[in-house]
Amino acid sequence: MLYYTKKHKYSHQISKGETVKKQYTDLDIHFTLDGFPVHVLNIIFERFTRVIPSHSHGNGCYEIHYIPAGFGRLKEGETYYDITPNTLFVTGPHVVHAQSPLLSDPMQEYCVYFRFPGVSRTKELSSLLNAFLSTGFWIGQDVQGVHFLMKQLFDELECQYTGYQNQVQLLLSQLIICLVRNYEQEKKPEYRFARSNLYNSKSMIIEEYFLYEYRTLSLDVLADRLKLSSRQTQRLLQDYYGKTFQQKKTEARMSTASIILNDRSRSIASIAEELGYSSAEHFSSAFKKYYHISPGNYRKEQGGRDCFSDGEEV
Repeated sequence: MLYYTKKHKYSHQISKGETVKKQYTDLDIHFTLDGFPVHVLNIIFERFTRVIPSHSHGNGCYEIHYIPAGFGRLKEGETYYDITPNTLFVTGPHVVHAQSPLLSDPMQEYCVYFRFPGVSRTKELSSLLNAFLSTGFWIGQDVQGVHFLMKQLFDELECQYTGYQNQVQLLLSQLIICLVRNYEQEKKPEYRFARSNLYNSKSMIIEEYFLYEYRTLSLDVLADRLKLSSRQTQRLLQDYYGKTFQQKKTEARMSTASIILNDRSRSIASIAEELGYSSAEHFSSAFKKYYHISPGNYRKEQGGRDCFSDGEEV
């Protein structure tokens, strides 16, 4: 079960120099993973225009950092690492680290602070938790779709959709799973598609295609951009996301739909058209199949939320 024992704070700052910060502080999210308690205390998105000085975390504390855009440097101990888009790194207990942005194109970062209180090594850990807790520091390119998870996490926390507490728990658990799979990826050098090299060069193409072109998504177009055959593209998506192209297409459109529906000035027909559906009926059927609720009823359940300005009910 997921508990919030403190009300979260949310801030969104935009100032000179395009500094952007979204921060949920004083969180006390409690849930269990494989029988062990997990606490999440802070969840932050920030575009850095400042240096983060050397610091470390206490026992049982881990920070997951994901860089969707921009550049910088990470110092871990006495070692320096270049930070580029799609960099993922984890800093565990007592790992001294510092960060500095490239001021001409400063890095953006999602950061989630986990704490595992009272994990006893005398009690047998699952393979998942053992892999995560035994890795004090890791850095590499993400190949498990962490960017999409982070965006979903912030969307749920900001808009507080029906059942968002359960969804947040699932997303945080999935984040840990993705971290461990990234670790394992590094240990396996041979893949059908030479995965590490291929995905590192293609990941942003895939992410941006589903993020920005949800209206006209086409397997053939994506395959052409990746310079792969349609069959290879399908296999690549299945390997890395565990989903077919059609499943990811539906996922992208439905995620967008759930956000646009909060704009009560938009008609169902206009939303259907924006998402690339042939009719409002076609969109409504797809939405109900995906979320098990009609768009109209979904919109009613979101009534009173202030993520978007209210307009007239359609």
